[in-house]
Amino acid sequence: MPKEAIIHRQIIDHLRSLGAWVFKVHGSPYQTVGVPDLLVGYRGRFYGMEVKQPGKKLSPVQAKVIEDIRASGAIAGRVESVEEAVALLDEYVPE
Repeated sequence: MPKEAIIHRQIIDHLRSLGAWVFKVHGSPYQTVGVPDLLVGYRGRFYGMEVKQPGKKLSPVQAKVIEDIRASGAIAGRVESVEEAVALLDEYVPE
C-alpha cells in the first residue's frame, strides 16, 4: 500500500498538470481540526480533498468538516487516488 504522502504527491502533480491551483494543508496546533488535506481551485470551482490510503476511513471530525463544507454549497470529499480526485473534479465541473 502506498504511503499517504506518495498519494498526495501523485494527486497534486496530476491536478497541477490539468491547470488546477493546489494547496497542501500542513496541520499545526493553530489550524482548525479536520480541514481537508488539499484545497483545489479548478475551472471556477473550489474543492476540499481529504486524501486517505486505500481502505482507511475518515475520522469523525474529518467527516463532519466535509459534511459542513458540502452543506455550505462547496465541494469536498475523500479521495485515495488520482482517479478519484479527477472524478471529484469531473462530477462538478461546469459545462
